[in-house]
Amino acid sequence: MSINNFLELPLDKHIGQTEHFFLIRDGFPVSPGHTLIISKQLRKDYFQLTQDEKIDLDNAILLAKSLIETESTPDGYNIGMNCGENAGQTVFHFHCHLIPRFAGDMGNPRGGVRHVIPGKGSY
Repeated sequence: MSINNFLELPLDKHIGQTEHFFLIRDGFPVSPGHTLIISKQLRKDYFQLTQDEKIDLDNAILLAKSLIETESTPDGYNIGMNCGENAGQTVFHFHCHLIPRFAGDMGNPRGGVRHVIPGKGSY
C-alpha cells in the first residue's frame, strides 16, 4: 500500500497517542515491536515540528518504549528519523522510528545508525 501521509491510515492501526503524536507498528518492521511515532498535524519532517511538538516527542518515544516492553524485553533501541529524500524518507509526513534491538540480531552492532551508509559503520 502506498500512502502520501500517515493520516490516510485507519484509526484501528493506532496503538497509542500523546497530545501531538500517534503511534503505529511499522508496516515493514526490522525487528519485533518496531514502532512509528507520527505527528497528528502534517509536517514534512523533524525540522518542521513546532517547539511544543518537539517537547512532546520525548513523551511519545517513552510511550512507544513502554508499549514495546509489554511484549518483549529488548537489549537496546535505535531511534531514527529520515529527513529528506536523500536521507531515505519515502513518506513526507513526520515519523520517528523506535526500533527495538536484541542481542545477536546482527553480528556486530557497533556503529549503530552509522551503517545507513555502507562501509561507514566501522571505525
